[in-house]
Amino acid sequence: MQDDNNKKRPIIYYYLAVFVVLIIIQLIISPMITESRVKEIAYSSFVQLLDEGKVNKVQKSATGYTFEVKQKNGSVVKMKTGPWESEDLTKKLEEKGVQYTAEIPTTPNPLLGFLLTFLLPLGLLWYMGRRIITQVQGSGAMSFGKSNAKVYVKAKSGKSFADVAGQDEAKDSLLEVVDFLANPGKYSEIGAVSPKGVLLVGPPGTGKTLLAQAVAGEAHVPFFSMSGSEFVELFVGMGAAKVRDLFKEAKKKAPCIVFIDEIDAIGKRRDTAGIGGNDEREQTLNQLLSEMDGFEGNSGVVILAATNLPEILDRALTRPGRFDRQIRVELPDIRGREAILRVHAKKIKTHDDLDFKQVARMTAGTSGADLANIINEGALRAVREGRDAVETEDLIESVETVIAGQQKKNAVITDRDKKIIAYHEVGHALVAAIQKETAPVTKITIIPRTSGALGYTMQVDEEEKVIMTCDDIFRDIATLTGGRSAEELIFHTKTTGASNDIERATKMARAMVTRFGMSDAFDFMALETVNSPYLSEDTALMAADATAADVDARVAEILKKAHETALTILKENEKELHAIASFLLERETITGEEFMELLNQTRVENGKEPIRVAEENEAEKPLQETKEKE
Repeated sequence: MQDDNNKKRPIIYYYLAVFVVLIIIQLIISPMITESRVKEIAYSSFVQLLDEGKVNKVQKSATGYTFEVKQKNGSVVKMKTGPWESEDLTKKLEEKGVQYTAEIPTTPNPLLGFLLTFLLPLGLLWYMGRRIITQVQGSGAMSFGKSNAKVYVKAKSGKSFADVAGQDEAKDSLLEVVDFLANPGKYSEIGAVSPKGVLLVGPPGTGKTLLAQAVAGEAHVPFFSMSGSEFVELFVGMGAAKVRDLFKEAKKKAPCIVFIDEIDAIGKRRDTAGIGGNDEREQTLNQLLSEMDGFEGNSGVVILAATNLPEILDRALTRPGRFDRQIRVELPDIRGREAILRVHAKKIKTHDDLDFKQVARMTAGTSGADLANIINEGALRAVREGRDAVETEDLIESVETVIAGQQKKNAVITDRDKKIIAYHEVGHALVAAIQKETAPVTKITIIPRTSGALGYTMQVDEEEKVIMTCDDIFRDIATLTGGRSAEELIFHTKTTGASNDIERATKMARAMVTRFGMSDAFDFMALETVNSPYLSEDTALMAADATAADVDARVAEILKKAHETALTILKENEKELHAIASFLLERETITGEEFMELLNQTRVENGKEPIRVAEENEAEKPLQETKEKE
């Protein structure tokens, strides 16, 4: 009840302030504004206007005369003039029939004057000062040394491990921490010590923060949550004070969990050169290290932290005895993606025959946040289409929306450009299909997307690949070159439409040489490192200039060979290329089944063997289902 009263008080204060402001406007500001609109003129001009019969009403006061003058357009203007003792004025007013009055002198109320001139301004200043101080303290600018941590007592986070899917290994590791907090005695009996700190590491959107919230919901102990950036202060030493206050409060409420999100904000490697360092951040880090050393493993305080950049953390922070355990929260596999889709689909209406497995196959390399977005986009599409439940088609389209953007229905494309785009996309699909061991084509479209794609060819593996051979990567590169190869073969030109294909193919070929050791010239030698595996694919070349030039030559050789392979395939299947491209131009979008049917039909007509990819897949399905059941 007391909390409710405290919440209501600021509202009452606001109403009081508004009421006071209105009184001031009514009593002081409004008369001043009105007074400023009255025009002052000479007394002689007043007499002249009176003689001309333009004066309507006159009021006499100690400071002069205030009167109304009628204008030609019918409007009335208020004017005033100074005092002038004249006996004839009253007679003139009566002759002209002008209404005249005299201001009745009033004695001002001393109490009201005291209130308006002294107490009211003083009260307003006091009130505004209190409000400013309260807001500043609430923002943390005046709360020096306070941690500002959000405290969830007795699992008020609303999350549990049931809300986390696709991260079974991470959940198992955290369940041990939860069990220790719930039953510390059985660990003490055997002499086991709980890890002081648990570091959650992985790409953005994989569920690190969600896992921490789930721990809060499962542990039933106080849960302190704070972001690493909240420790950083303007004044040196304030971040360290916040760390001390956080651990002080945590020790009082032990057993408990302390969660620091984005710990890399304060946990970066310290600058040993002494140039360009951050004294505030380093002091905060030193205090954190000191506090983690200051309590025993069985004190009941467990620290959870999350980061996307484990490679930049200070080694003193990640050594045993501080963050004893690192839990990798990686991108989910196909089963994990299916489970995540099912969890998020519980919040929306779906058809009973919704194929989550098909959607999971199409979303390789996506995070949990991406999958949640796909579910939401599917629900939005179902509403746009006028359906009351989400279907598989909605989710498939939402996958394409997330990857390539919305369809551009009103895009203006010339017939020539549309033809080039059609042959380009069919070139990709043909090279992929003829090579056989590549991922099957599931869709070809030449409808532009908001991402800038003028069309695309979608391939989906039946089974998720864990590793890739040298031949697998080469076939993928050849597929990427298929679009440009079709342009060269049919139109004898090169367009800008292959820019993304060129970029991706070059990255793959370079990775073969520098990172995967798939070049005979360099054998087992690593020539590149990934700077940040979880945030970007940027690499750093570790080679001499002469070696770098040799690397470029090897990459160019791979790309040229893949390009020639694609050209050879398309030349041998040029009739099929024309037939499928014409069909695509007519339909704009074709499925993988339609593509394979037309391809095999054309091949049989030309005396060639059909490609029996579908039969091979069907033959593999029972084996796959058996493995899944096992």
